[in-house]
Amino acid sequence: MKRFTLPRDIYYGEGALGVLKTLQGKRAIVVVGGGAMRRTGFLDKTLDYLKEAGMETELFENVEPDPSVETVMRGAEAMRKFRPDWIVAIGGGSPIDAAKAMWVFYEHPETSFEDIIQPFSFPELRQKAKFAAIPSTSGTATEVTAFSVITNYSKGIKYPLADFQITPDIAIVDPEIAATMPKTLTAYTGMDALTHAIEAYVSRMNSPFTDPLAIKAIQMVFEYLPDSYNGDKNARAQMHYAQCLAGMAFSNALLGIVHSLAHKTGAIFEGDHIVHGCANAIYLPYVIQYNAKGDASRYADIARASGIEGSDDAALVAGLIKKIDDFNVKLSIPKTLKEWGVPEDEFKAKLTSIAKEAVGDACTGANPRRVTPAEMENILKAIYYGTAVDF
Repeated sequence: MKRFTLPRDIYYGEGALGVLKTLQGKRAIVVVGGGAMRRTGFLDKTLDYLKEAGMETELFENVEPDPSVETVMRGAEAMRKFRPDWIVAIGGGSPIDAAKAMWVFYEHPETSFEDIIQPFSFPELRQKAKFAAIPSTSGTATEVTAFSVITNYSKGIKYPLADFQITPDIAIVDPEIAATMPKTLTAYTGMDALTHAIEAYVSRMNSPFTDPLAIKAIQMVFEYLPDSYNGDKNARAQMHYAQCLAGMAFSNALLGIVHSLAHKTGAIFEGDHIVHGCANAIYLPYVIQYNAKGDASRYADIARASGIEGSDDAALVAGLIKKIDDFNVKLSIPKTLKEWGVPEDEFKAKLTSIAKEAVGDACTGANPRRVTPAEMENILKAIYYGTAVDF
């Protein structure tokens, strides 16, 4: 038996944020990141709508990019003191992911972080609060997914937490909020959405329920991301919807080793973190080469649905890879980890450990082709140096 789970309600379109004033409850805690939502006025609107709904409100601010276990635990403690019956998270993927994890420890303070690392092992939620998610970026789709990515900085590892318990009750997909994204973030989040949709379509867990969502999302990203990157308002709105479709697909079909690699490399190198969407964009063409050596048919489906022509599956896959490479060039995304700036000595020193951790990542099990630690090392070498994956 399989399962397909989405939020109970998805509100979308300009002005959708106003649905907050119809929620029923006594207290709402609003979880938010840095200052972007405050500067653009959307945080004040959120608070005003909740107060109009008759709720007492409290803020938990300054959730960092790639939220830490420590931030999650501080947020859970704030929730236990305030006792909200609504958790409202607004912003990029980080505050929403953090709030999802906070929710678990708010309702179950006896639970440890280690208890929920195993996918689909969460205790039952909604005993104390419901959850509303409002994305400001067009990529993670965490507003409709069963996932939360939390970083343990002492280990330098991102953990993808997974359980349908943390699928939000309400998703508010308002393109007015996404219109505030800067250009580089638009590129990274857009390629994150494309990776979600492609990995969902080729996943071992794909289904007749997820395939249409994934294919439509891919078509929309290819059509609208370049104009969205260049600031077109309608394209921004369409990308906000496309990433949501991709999220609904991958939340149920799961992901693959593009994400396994992104999780295990994002915080492991000295210097700047590799932004998640950028990492996915870099790794995606190499992983397609690897996976297509096992079975190219579903990648060929994607190519045909995207208007790519080819005489056989191999030619279609090559065309798909070229299209993604061309997108990365248009979006000023590096082609290799070396180009990103990872020092070669550090890469070599950490290669074996990263490969082992990536094979053990929660996303690896749904990848369409099995992968060994040695093969993962070779994929990483190809990604670092920009060589072909021909094994």
